[in-house]
Amino acid sequence: MTTATQRTKCIPEDKICLRLILVSGKTHEFVFSPSDTAYYITQQVFEHWPEDWKEETVSSHNILKLIYQGRFLHGNVTLGALHLPLGKRTVMHLVARENLPEPASQGLRNREKTDERSCCCTIL
Repeated sequence: MTTATQRTKCIPEDKICLRLILVSGKTHEFVFSPSDTAYYITQQVFEHWPEDWKEETVSSHNILKLIYQGRFLHGNVTLGALHLPLGKRTVMHLVARENLPEPASQGLRNREKTDERSCCCTIL
């Protein structure tokens, strides 16, 4: 049996350690480069799916989505673009979801358009 101390590894100074949390609460740590994208990360996690996550296995990496600070990460965003600290551990959630929600700005634009169309004014 591996203890927490044995699992703790030294994180290289030029890498980022991601502690991914599943909805079930299970966690696992992976080390990535700042230039790695969310798409690449989900691919790698799928290909190196932890044994203790066996019950949570998914059919494709395409449905895996990362959540950081309450926001879904789109496929082309890099860890470096998020300004994550090098040589440190960062926590993200990993969920299985077919589609991402609309970005907040797009949703706002759609609401504004809807509001304009549904406006009823009486012209005197």
